[in-house]
Formats: sequence, C-alpha cells, structure tokens
Amino acid sequence: MTAQPAAAVPQRTDRRALVSWALWDWGSAAFNAVVTTFVFSAYLASRAFVDPALVADTSAAGTALVERELAHNAAVVSTALTIAGIVVAIVAPAVGRLADSSGHRRRSVLIATIGVALSIVGMVFVAPSQPYLVLGAALLGIGTVAYEIASVGYNAMLGQVATGEQKGRVSAIGWAAGYFGGIVLLVVLLVLCIQDFGHPGVAGLLQLPATVATGQWDVRIAIGIAAVWLAVSSIPLFVVVPEAAPVPSAGRGGVLGAYRDLVRDVARLWRERRNVLAFLLASAVFRDGVGAVFTFGGIIAGQVFGFSASQVILFAIAANVVAGVATFASGWLDDRFGSRTIITVSLIGLVVTGLGVFLIGTARDGFWVLGLALALFVGPVQASSRAYLSRLATPGREGELFGLYATTGRAASFIAPALFGIAVTVGGSTRFGIIGVVLVLVVGLVLMAFVRREPRGATASR
Repeated sequence: MTAQPAAAVPQRTDRRALVSWALWDWGSAAFNAVVTTFVFSAYLASRAFVDPALVADTSAAGTALVERELAHNAAVVSTALTIAGIVVAIVAPAVGRLADSSGHRRRSVLIATIGVALSIVGMVFVAPSQPYLVLGAALLGIGTVAYEIASVGYNAMLGQVATGEQKGRVSAIGWAAGYFGGIVLLVVLLVLCIQDFGHPGVAGLLQLPATVATGQWDVRIAIGIAAVWLAVSSIPLFVVVPEAAPVPSAGRGGVLGAYRDLVRDVARLWRERRNVLAFLLASAVFRDGVGAVFTFGGIIAGQVFGFSASQVILFAIAANVVAGVATFASGWLDDRFGSRTIITVSLIGLVVTGLGVFLIGTARDGFWVLGLALALFVGPVQASSRAYLSRLATPGREGELFGLYATTGRAASFIAPALFGIAVTVGGSTRFGIIGVVLVLVVGLVLMAFVRREPRGATASR
C-alpha cells in the first residue's frame, strides 16, 4: 500500500485500477442494499420493535395502534438519517480538502470504510425489542456518516482511474458494480438467512433460540455477513489504486482553513462558475430524493404492500438487476448525449413512477411493476451526477470539489427524510411518505432546468 504518484489525468483508463476501484462500489452494497434499504432499516421499522401486546391485539383499535407504532418506527429511522446528514454537511468539506492537500485521499477512504464496517458489526447486537430501536437508529446514522465521508475520497478517485472522455462510462461501471454486488449479496443472504422456504436457514442450522422463527436472528446474522462482504471487497482499492499527488495549496490552514476556503470557494463559484454552483444545489436536492427511494423502499414494501422479509429481498434482487443493467447502459449514453440529459430524463421517470406507486393504493402486483420502473432510473441519475461533476473538477483537486458535493448534498439530506416523516405523521400511514419523496424529486428536476450542459472532452479547469 505504498503511495505512488498518480498522474492528474490518466492518458488511458487502467483496467486493473478500474476493477479495483469498482470493487469498492461492489462491496458498498453491504451498506446501501442491506443496511439502509432492504434489511436493517426495514427491520427497525418492522413489528419486531412494536409492543408484543399491541401486535397480539387483532381488533380494529389494536390494528390502528400497531400502524401508528410502525409509522413511529419509520419516523425514528428518518430522524437518524436527518441528523447524520447534518453531521456530514459539517465535516465533508474539511475531509475532501485535507485529503487533497496531504495526498492521503486513499487513507481517508480506508479509515471511513473501517468505520462503516464497525457500525454494521454493531447492528448485529440490535435485538428485536423497543429499547433497542434508538440504538439501531444511532448505528444507522453513524454508518451513514462514515459511508458518506468514504464516498468523498472514493468519488474523487474517479479521476485517477479514468480519462476525461470516459468518465461517464467508468462512473456508470462503478455504480453498476454496486448494484450487481447487491444482487449477489442479497441472493446469498436470502438463501442462507432471510427466507421462508420451509428450511431453517443458517440460524436454524446453528440451533439458535426460538426467536429464529420470526426472522430476528436471521436478520442479525445477515448483517454480520454484510460487514465481512464490505471489508473483503474493499481491499483491492487500497492495494492497487495509487494515492493522488498532494496539492499543498488545497489545504493550507488545517481544518479551520478548510472552512474558510469553503466560504471563499462558494463565493468564487458564484462569481466565476455559477453553473457549478447551480448543479451543486440541484444535485443536493434530487440526490436526496433519489437516495430516499431506496432508503425507504424496503419500509414501504413491507408496511404498505405487505411484503414478507423474503419477498422484500426478492424484490430487492430484481430491482438491483434492473438498476444495474440500466446504469451500465447509461454510461455509454452519458458519454454520447451528456450527463445533464441523462439526469433530466431519469428524474422525469422517477417522478412519474413515484406518483404511480402512491396512486395504486396497496396493489402488490402494481408495486412490482412500478417499483422496478423506479429502479430503472435511480442508477443513471447517480452515475451521471458523479460523471458531470468529475468533468468540472480541476485535476488533483477532485476531493475538494467532491467534498463540496457531499457537503451540499448532506446540507439538503434532511429534506427527504423530514418530508417523508411529516407525510407519514400527517397521513397516519407509511404510504403517504411516498408523496414527500416525490416532492423532493420534483424540486430537483425544476432546479436542473437552470444547469447548463457540461463541457465535453477534457476536464474543465477551475
């Protein structure tokens, strides 16, 4: 893991470095798919964290109380994510700038990745009982902070493995690797742990307590497997991809200097590169909405459409297949038609299908169709956003710009969870949370109308 000087802009895409870089995305499925979307967050919002006496009451009044408790659990999850977003907004600019200035971009990713893995390990000890709900939500928030910090350096490393002309394609390969990694991991967890196909699964084979019957230990063992998956998949990035050359001028003044420079950067962007600022604002909003589609997708599937744990995983596998294929294909479309075009078209698709999910009521078959349609647009938005910004970044100072990207994104990251929670509280049902997410996507789409098409070819100077 000896640091090597890296060219600011590679003359050609290094396939070995590309694969090693994309494997981190592959491993990140442990957090994105398992923790925040389809397993752990859905577990926290499930009946496992509702008073058993209420669950046992099958009267109309008891059912209404259970539904309110489930909505409360979903709101606790959204609150944890809101707080995590505020923390990331505070620390991300310093992390990105200091990583650039020290030449320790890879090291920052390593430390944050270790933090993600440890938070996932902690989730194994979250027992299915009301007192553990806050602990689980806190670990989810801590993991989110660590993951977002790791993403700052990781996204900045795109410029170390791809040429300017291929950044859209390489970015899409990374995102697609994440989705396909999610598919493989979810299949493993479905077969070994979270299933109801008539055999005991790994928890039963290990002769764990009777609580296995409700899937409680199965879920927790699945989380432990996810932690190992992330750790092992991340290793190639830290072994193969070299450190970027340090840019001392990017971090003079230490942490406090990073925040002073942040204010100057924003002022300079307003004067000289207003389009960059417009994109940072628009992407902050629509990325929050896009993230919420998956973050609350498992909760909605379970609470609104009555999916069992294994059905949620089956849906997750299908959604990741659709998202992975769509994202992989979007890389070529991005390089041909431009990132802005892909982002705009995808946001329109998300708004239309999101409204459809709300309007179908509780029709499970309809959710399968529209939910997979949502997955078709999620990946391209994320991959093209990363490619768009990478094309605007100054070589060697990508971490600085991606730190600002994370900061603006997380400065707005409370919006979707907050609107989801408000809509759920006002509507009295988790289904109304869909409207909160759609509203965020609409605002992001409107803001994208003020963003210009990105420069083609070489990376733009700053």
